[in-house]
Amino acid sequence: MVDYILGVSDPLQWHNENLKMNKDHYASWMAHLGGAKLVTQVADKVGVGVHFHPFVTYNGRLFKYGVVRMNDLVEDILQWKKFYLSGRLQKPVRVVVDNLDINNLNYVNLQAAVSAALLLLPAKFTEVKTIVTGQFDLFASMYKHTLEGYAAKDVLKLSSLKRPSAPISQDQE
Repeated sequence: MVDYILGVSDPLQWHNENLKMNKDHYASWMAHLGGAKLVTQVADKVGVGVHFHPFVTYNGRLFKYGVVRMNDLVEDILQWKKFYLSGRLQKPVRVVVDNLDINNLNYVNLQAAVSAALLLLPAKFTEVKTIVTGQFDLFASMYKHTLEGYAAKDVLKLSSLKRPSAPISQDQE
């Protein structure tokens, strides 16, 4: 399943238009009881600022997409305020936004994630969880520059970024 994050300037307006075209993407009670206003209020006041539409089929492919206010997306990427979107962006996800290079902005988030992980991991490790193994090539491409940067500073010793079981060691002195 492909995950998309849609960064929009006005979620209320976006949901209002999307409800007209894709009412079936929403829970029926939300669409009928309050429409776009309720969807936006629940995302902002009860949730973490994003409303997800799971199990959407388009051209025979299954995907899910979340709609978030751009300011909330940027704030979570840079400050880990709610850690929901920044956590999602530490995995392979497609981000669609207007006029902002989220991939470059997310680089800060990925560096912080690697730094936090290294603080929690032992000096030598090889274990890769199932979620990473299934999409190892995507994860490797996302984190390649950060890991190679640590290796260049002799903080990490990488045997390979081509296989999930390759041993990695870190200098913990």
